[in-house]
Amino acid sequence: MLFLPALPGRVRAFLFALLALCAGLAVLPPAQAQDNPSGLPLPRFVTTRSHPINVRVGPGTRYEIAWNYTVSGVPVEIVQEFDTWRKIRDMDGEEGWVHQSLLSGSRAGIATPLLANGEVIMHAGKSEDSPARARLAAGLRVTISECDGTWCNVSASQTGTHQSWVGWVRQAELWGVYPNEEFD
Repeated sequence: MLFLPALPGRVRAFLFALLALCAGLAVLPPAQAQDNPSGLPLPRFVTTRSHPINVRVGPGTRYEIAWNYTVSGVPVEIVQEFDTWRKIRDMDGEEGWVHQSLLSGSRAGIATPLLANGEVIMHAGKSEDSPARARLAAGLRVTISECDGTWCNVSASQTGTHQSWVGWVRQAELWGVYPNEEFD
């Protein structure tokens, strides 16, 4: 039991209200206690919308530029939000801040073979037994249209040619989508 010395009624009421508020905040789940201006889940994958994009060391134009993206459509992971700024993480684990207007909800991924020096096989269907449509080199960027938790429907094209492919890739071989994530 809480013991409060003899205090004036207003002070005692204020202290009880303050204690009740603190106790209520202590049981909030982390997602509700975290500041998340967009209301969208964190973390989440998005892509760069334009180019060039300056990635800064802090959330604002007064912060130094850490690096920049010279192409659009690069998958990045939003890990934190502050006002209109988003802290992003790239495939190499580097983090920095960009303005929300420079990001798109479109989904893209990067081919990440499970075997060193390997390739990612794009299949005609959602099965290892399905015919191969293409062999994607490690690091190739693909556009993701849907994922079912195991397989993702992707499109890829070869730089400098007019060749493009559409097919299914094992979700575990893409950076830019979470394990077991489903969307269409």
